[in-house]
Amino acid sequence: MTDKPEKTHKTIEQAEQEGKYIRKVRSFVKREGRLTKGQERALNEHWQTMGLNHEDGLIDPQVVFGNDKPVVLEIGFGMGKSLVEMAKAAPELNFIGIEVHKPGVGACISYAVEQGVDNLKVYEHDAIEILADCIPSASLSTVQLFFPDPWHKKKHHKRRIVSAEFVETIRQKLKVGGVFHMATDWENYAECMLEDMRNSQGYKNLSETNDFVPRPESRPLTKFENRGHRLGHGVWDLQFSKVD
Repeated sequence: MTDKPEKTHKTIEQAEQEGKYIRKVRSFVKREGRLTKGQERALNEHWQTMGLNHEDGLIDPQVVFGNDKPVVLEIGFGMGKSLVEMAKAAPELNFIGIEVHKPGVGACISYAVEQGVDNLKVYEHDAIEILADCIPSASLSTVQLFFPDPWHKKKHHKRRIVSAEFVETIRQKLKVGGVFHMATDWENYAECMLEDMRNSQGYKNLSETNDFVPRPESRPLTKFENRGHRLGHGVWDLQFSKVD
């Protein structure tokens, strides 16, 4: 009788390289698009200093940034303009951005270099996997999730990134007193986010009315959001702090 081989945990990349098909529920649609020359140049010339790689595993933020300033993590930064503006306005903080679309990552790096921002690092990867494999527990002062894909159809609601499991993952990554800040312009999604947060242990709502908060000045008003205001569309911000 032969011993059974010991099971080892494989990363998704390793499993795929071995030809295994891994079914992944995605909270996004991969819309790659073409890189502009500027985006490609930014990725080629500045990834070494600004880029972080999923395959490198768990990071030590103090080593990554060379200091022990509080760390803000933004999930799904789009083209990165507001993230770069936030990092430039808060040199007393360190920022990590996660975005799955390469043109957005290239645009973010390009703009950061143009603005002389040096307190920002970025991942080009799925946020769920970065949280699981790369971000240490109790290491973040803030997690930001602004305007995630709303997945309007009821049958697609399971694709929404905010869920009870996701909320608990974020809590584990926050320091006690750290803040999970979400914003959406879809009222239904805002209500679902609020319900998930209220049902989660270990959080306190920072809203004085126990629902939504006014937009903090630290979150820049996007061009998209300005247009929404002109059209009478609402935007809902939620902020919850980790209490244990």
